[in-house]
Amino acid sequence: MRESLEKMLAKGVDNALLRFGLGKAWLDEGNGAEAAVHLQRCVELDPKYSAAWKLLGKAHQLHGDKAAARQAWEQGLEAARTHGDKQAEKEMTVFLKKLDKTL
Repeated sequence: MRESLEKMLAKGVDNALLRFGLGKAWLDEGNGAEAAVHLQRCVELDPKYSAAWKLLGKAHQLHGDKAAARQAWEQGLEAARTHGDKQAEKEMTVFLKKLDKTL
């Protein structure tokens, strides 16, 4: 799956959905750093993409960057609230509370 998405990117296709897919694939493989690169580009292309903000926070957390995870989830909360994405809002609120407990 990831390989076919990488090929599309190499051919010049670049959009939020492709970057989300690549980020999720890298995250599923346990590579937070590479996932963060694609998910960051995803939210640059579509700042309203609350699911991408959620995964971006997870990618940063996996990579060990708690401050970046917090920032992603806080921005994701704003995007979720603005667009009425209640589920993403609840999830990111929980992630932030858990993050606070680890600090």
